[in-house]
Amino acid sequence: MEDTESIPASRREQQAARFRQLTDMAPDTPMGQLLRQFWHPIAISRNVAPGTARAVTLMGEQYALYRGQSGQAHLVTNRCAHRRTHLHTGWVEGDQLRCMYHGWKFDGSGQCVERPAERPGTHAQIRIAAHPVHEYCGLIFAYVGPGEPPPFDLPRKPRFEQAGVLLFQRQEIWPCHWLQHAENSLDAVHVSFAHQMGKVGAFGHAITSDIPELAYEETSSGIRQTATRQVDGKSQVRVSDWTFPYGNHVVLPGVSANDPWIESANWMVPLDATHTLRVSLRAVPSTTPEADEKLQRYFEDCETYDSSDHHDALFAGRYPDDPLVRLTSAQDYVVLVGQGAVADRAAECLGSSDRGISMLRRILWREMEALRTGAAAKTWARQEQVPTLFQYAESTT
Repeated sequence: MEDTESIPASRREQQAARFRQLTDMAPDTPMGQLLRQFWHPIAISRNVAPGTARAVTLMGEQYALYRGQSGQAHLVTNRCAHRRTHLHTGWVEGDQLRCMYHGWKFDGSGQCVERPAERPGTHAQIRIAAHPVHEYCGLIFAYVGPGEPPPFDLPRKPRFEQAGVLLFQRQEIWPCHWLQHAENSLDAVHVSFAHQMGKVGAFGHAITSDIPELAYEETSSGIRQTATRQVDGKSQVRVSDWTFPYGNHVVLPGVSANDPWIESANWMVPLDATHTLRVSLRAVPSTTPEADEKLQRYFEDCETYDSSDHHDALFAGRYPDDPLVRLTSAQDYVVLVGQGAVADRAAECLGSSDRGISMLRRILWREMEALRTGAAAKTWARQEQVPTLFQYAESTT
């Protein structure tokens, strides 16, 4: 492995410039163009009530997300065409949004429908940008790229659409770049250390501290990471069904020892260069009314927990007394935010256990190069059959 200190300054600068391609996300950058080809979760549905509007940031750009009185969600640019003030601070009227500054009103397509202080009929040629939204399992997704959006298919997982499951959504905003989160989800070794820190919760106990054997495979939807550990004479196989460009799909142990395992999708949404929206959707089989109610209370208690609110305590080693959601979040927070707002990848020293991270970077560079040259980029598609995400098998050793 090459010592980063011995790399000539000119080569290190070339490496740094190449890594900056991975972190820049403005609309005119290769990564910005790539990311804008996908649907992105931007909010939890229940947090946007009918007749309300809120500001949303996505890839450094500002939007107004509002829900009309009909219940339909809409996404428009958060700047009024008149004097460029924020639209989300205005009124929702029916399924239209009125600016609080001078009363200009826009519909969900971005069309201006009224300018109260101007001559009647002069609004027809005024329009602001509007973007498609799609609600799925309690989450609001948006497409902010050019042209027609792709079919809403890639983020879907069969488990979330089955009858007899309880769905739980939550989100956090962390002060670091989205790629640090995405790379962490393709790093199975960190589970053996980071999730043993402070307190070993349900996740750390179930996955254990053994170092896994790793395998990686590019799939139609992303990357399949297989981590195999030896536990009590059996092979424990855990698969991460990682979905491009930043969605991880895994299973987690239940909150208590006898609870059913949880299927979880986690999206690492880029808000801007130094902030990431972590959106989670979790599915748990319904069992008994008493168990369901207990689980509902647990996730309600966890809903407002954001590790960034406890930054100083976490970096001082004070972890939450919690079996799963808050503890796992806190442990990941320390290692990811500890890399800095934007990790210095040119100075790092990767090893053989980082094959998933290297694979992800190669795929990102490949797809960006295809966009730059006009070559055929990959059409990412949901897998016909989701792999088994966790199982035990007889050890072959």
